[in-house]
Amino acid sequence: DGPIVVSDIPKKCLEQDVILGIDEAGRGPVLGPMTYAAAYWATEDDEVMKSKGFQDSKTMTKESRKAIYDNMKQTAELGFVVRVLHASEISRNMLRKTPYNLNAMSHDAAMEMIWAVLDAGVKLKQVYIDTVGIAESYKAKLDRVFQGKGITFTVEKKADSKFATCSGASILAKVTRDDLTDKWSFSEGKFYSPAHDDYGSGYPSDPKCKEWLKKNVQDQVFCFPDFVRFSWGPAKIATQEEGVKVQWEADDEDEDDVQQLKVSDFMMAGKKSKKRPRTEYFERRGLSIVTDFGCSD
Repeated sequence: DGPIVVSDIPKKCLEQDVILGIDEAGRGPVLGPMTYAAAYWATEDDEVMKSKGFQDSKTMTKESRKAIYDNMKQTAELGFVVRVLHASEISRNMLRKTPYNLNAMSHDAAMEMIWAVLDAGVKLKQVYIDTVGIAESYKAKLDRVFQGKGITFTVEKKADSKFATCSGASILAKVTRDDLTDKWSFSEGKFYSPAHDDYGSGYPSDPKCKEWLKKNVQDQVFCFPDFVRFSWGPAKIATQEEGVKVQWEADDEDEDDVQQLKVSDFMMAGKKSKKRPRTEYFERRGLSIVTDFGCSD
């Protein structure tokens, strides 16, 4: 799994009531990680923090986001947590036999950050979260998990434009993701070429991203580096079109199940019973079942 990074804890946050906001960046791209961030400070400092220019990161230029991000890291009264969900973690979870979907991962990442703050001794009293899924259900889940902790949860759409803590978290998440994608170091040797660096925003609709996906199916079995979310539609399509076809034993078993006799087949008089196809191993070797060995007394 990706790392969770916890800042130094502001002394005031160990002594006074604290508010915290959570937001994410990179939910939609087919390339790179999704990052979750939490920003928090003492409730009495909220007005001061609002004056620092925090706003929804999507409304800011890359340069202005970075400037505020650098200022946030130098603000002693502000604490933060960042949880990185790499593309490989997202792919692994979503392609499991029982899929662990992105909403569930998002909820768990948010709760993981809240627990990290509580475990550090922060006197957390109010949490604002930009909703993922149905706001009421998400809030009920948080109330249940953190029952008895004395925390009030506010889960709303566009929270990153309403609450300064969420705006700060939005900037932290976005700049962290940008840094990771801009400076990505491929662990797979054949993808180190500078020619592969121009993948645009990483969103499936970005022409540069589409072109990058098309050019970088360089392994017929594994197809892409772990920078790609294999569970996303464009990656699945490219894998099917450019990769080598693999026939798994489990697929054979599924096909056999489909061809098994139906109950109605037994009820139809005079109809010859169907035989279940034999395993390829026995067919190739001409092996058959023997029940009579011709033994006599």
